[in-house]
Amino acid sequence: MTTTRITAAFIRPALIILGLALLTSCAVSPQRPSAPATRTYVKADWKALPAVSDADLQAGFAAWRSSCPRLKTDATWATTCSAAADVPVSPAAIRQFLQNTLDVYALRAGGNRADGLITGYYEPIYPGSLTRTAKATVPVYGVPTDMVSVQLDSLYPELKGKRLRGRVDGRVLKPYDDAATIAAKGVKAPVLAWLGNPMDLQFLQIQGSGRIVLDDGRHLRIAYADQNGHPYRPIGRWLVEQGELKKEDVTMDAIRAWANAHPTRVAELLASNPSYVFFAKGPEGDEGPRGSLNVPLTAGYSVAVDRTVVPLGSLLWLSTTRPDGTAVVRPVAAQDTGGAIAGEVRADLFWGTGDAAGKLAGDMKQKGSLWMLWPKGAALPKAPDKSE
Repeated sequence: MTTTRITAAFIRPALIILGLALLTSCAVSPQRPSAPATRTYVKADWKALPAVSDADLQAGFAAWRSSCPRLKTDATWATTCSAAADVPVSPAAIRQFLQNTLDVYALRAGGNRADGLITGYYEPIYPGSLTRTAKATVPVYGVPTDMVSVQLDSLYPELKGKRLRGRVDGRVLKPYDDAATIAAKGVKAPVLAWLGNPMDLQFLQIQGSGRIVLDDGRHLRIAYADQNGHPYRPIGRWLVEQGELKKEDVTMDAIRAWANAHPTRVAELLASNPSYVFFAKGPEGDEGPRGSLNVPLTAGYSVAVDRTVVPLGSLLWLSTTRPDGTAVVRPVAAQDTGGAIAGEVRADLFWGTGDAAGKLAGDMKQKGSLWMLWPKGAALPKAPDKSE
């Protein structure tokens, strides 16, 4: 049996966290009034929820109930899911079931803010090839064979959900290549397909899944498999920092238009995001792509969330708007996660497949509120309270 030594560069952040915790608990300092804590979960009455149409109620409940096969052994949701299987598909029966079995908690961010950011994502479709051609030169990589993943919370519980990804060099684990290095030098990984535009690959990585249309008309579905361990940095933010776009004008269409107008700077743009996503082939068929919960996503009713706040499989009540101002009020199922989805009142709404869904998702940067519907009597998640 062999062991791998992890370098100080990897362990140091964990030790710093532990050291700060010890200093905080042991150091003697003058007492001062503490800022009022913000509770993440605030108990609310069912009457506090904004009204929802019968159609949205039924669709949202069906989307959430599709999670139940994955939750049948879950300590929090197993009993509720078992009972949900017998609920008739009628608005009255659904309302009665929800109110009888679930409590309502309003989600609050720092400063007791009820409003947060609601964005959108979708399943893109791009032309490509199974082999490299004169037009298709951008590889879509599977998971590298030389990438090692280390689950940090096995040693440091306070780093729950954190992983290190790297490459073993002798007996040292070094950080894995960033996106710019991978684009320039490639990686030891299978190539699932080839695309014709590096921006297609970037947006595919941002969305986390997609379809590649082959020359014979067949669709190759690909899904998120892993990531290189580097932090995600939005390329739109880089364009704002460079003075190329205004913050309020950043959309997917605007980013692509800039890239088309500045082809010699596309590599520089993409290098601003060191994160790189690796893919796996997805199942064939017309069902939605599978999210982090490994169930097909439902267009308009599945969301990606920060799982440290909202456990996967949870039922949420969403109140926001479309980019044109049309109200969106409905129950939604927490079935996915994303690198940019972090915070208490934060969700990414899945809009479906293709260009129309992509336009809607790309323009969506809306304010919104969230309520979490939680099984009666179940312990709430241990999300840290925030102080202002």
